[in-house]
Amino acid sequence: MAATEQHHQLAAPKFDRPTRLLIVVAPYYKDIADQLVAGAEAAISAAGAEHETIEVPGALEVPTAIRIAARGADYDGFVALGCVIRGETTHYDTVCNDSSRALMLLGLDGLAIGNGILTVENRAQALARAEVSGQNKGGGAAEAAMHLIALSRKFLRKSKGIGFKPDSENIQIA
Repeated sequence: MAATEQHHQLAAPKFDRPTRLLIVVAPYYKDIADQLVAGAEAAISAAGAEHETIEVPGALEVPTAIRIAARGADYDGFVALGCVIRGETTHYDTVCNDSSRALMLLGLDGLAIGNGILTVENRAQALARAEVSGQNKGGGAAEAAMHLIALSRKFLRKSKGIGFKPDSENIQIA
């Protein structure tokens, strides 16, 4: 059904200065994760940006890894990738809801994140969404992160000229 729908896609952003993204992938379903990563890498390269890729055990660890990297490394944005396929227990709901909520909270906290963690009913749905020649949700997540990077560069400034300046800015060297 979704494959026959037409969706509007924004043109991929272009950057005039170096841009670095971190792809964080949970390769629980390795073949699906590999397709997601391939799509994300292609989108990032097409925009002239650079990336690094790390793996974590599962979808619940993706937001935590992003938070750790955001605190200690110099990335402009993040791409969250993985796949959760419904099983026989309510664990599916917990993983889907909690990973998505954590990523949203990180985004609201100012991080540029593209969420490419698939939440599907079965393997066929996952493959249709992950394949680079299919719906390419990995590429879409990378482009979403890059659009947010572009927005943050447009709207965020180091200082709005109000408030106090840190002492380090007031020091005069004779």
